[in-house]
Amino acid sequence: MKKNVLVIALFVMAVLFSNETTAQKFPKLDKSPLDVAMYSNKADGAVAKVVYSRPQLKGRSMAKLAPAGKVWRLGANESTEVRFYKNVMFGGKSVKAGTYTVFAIPGSSEWTIILSNKLHTWGSGSYKQANDVVRVAGKVSKGSSFVEALAITFSKSGDMHIGWANTVVTVAVK
Repeated sequence: MKKNVLVIALFVMAVLFSNETTAQKFPKLDKSPLDVAMYSNKADGAVAKVVYSRPQLKGRSMAKLAPAGKVWRLGANESTEVRFYKNVMFGGKSVKAGTYTVFAIPGSSEWTIILSNKLHTWGSGSYKQANDVVRVAGKVSKGSSFVEALAITFSKSGDMHIGWANTVVTVAVK
């Protein structure tokens, strides 16, 4: 009988003090939350999906976070990835269906947008030009409103728009 009471007492203590059975703790919202942009149309269905993290300016300049003339990961945290469900023309260049990491080299009148075949990377530290699949020019324009957190969207015509601060970069996806 004493043995049974001891076993039950140990079991109750294990349940009470176990991390697995106490209330689960969830992390706070990430400072650069993950987001997804999707492009589809009636004729082709799903065409492209971009998965990226959205860094926020928080009083900092875009030029400090994404310096002109230097390779940038186009986002925050894990490198941004684009998946093309079909072969596409990306910025006027042929790209086969598949998943690619997206990098950018910001400039004043155009940004170089780079698709790389090196997946599952963090930041731009692992970037190697040897992994480039294609480089295209993204046209820079001034946005009509200020964008605090980096945003990527697609127009109905298939243009991919990257917006941040007062800058909009456009690359055609056909």
